[in-house]
Amino acid sequence: MQTFQRPLIGVIGAGECDQATYDLARQVGSEIAAHHLGLVCGGLGGVMEAAAKGCRQNGGLTVGLLPQETAELANPYLDIVIPTGMGIMRNALVVRAAVGLIAVGGRFGTLSELAFALQMNKPVTGLHTWDISEQIINVNSPAEAVKELLTHLDF
Repeated sequence: MQTFQRPLIGVIGAGECDQATYDLARQVGSEIAAHHLGLVCGGLGGVMEAAAKGCRQNGGLTVGLLPQETAELANPYLDIVIPTGMGIMRNALVVRAAVGLIAVGGRFGTLSELAFALQMNKPVTGLHTWDISEQIINVNSPAEAVKELLTHLDF
């Protein structure tokens, strides 16, 4: 059996989003796969689904940490589904599992993930997301989000 390990990039954002945000998140996922990285997210719809779709369609590994105890609400683009049963507390697990994060838009769940990322000293790039800290590097495109994040990672 072949084993491999890919660093996981966390993609965080709202479970419901408009088409423009969905398209941005899908492109972020594609960029993650293009750099031979894996993706970890909250496993549901919206930004999470779009990023997983882009990553998976381009050969990347996708992992979803669900808030529910069962996998039935997981988006269809996940390779690995982990139902945590922890509700919104799973946000901390998403951040902990990632080497760095990319925020695309977002609501209060995204805000909590950004706070966890800052507390855990994880690098974060953001596309149209919360402006709460100078440590969140605002970027203008999915390609820039991944490229900039990679400059802050050691691998």
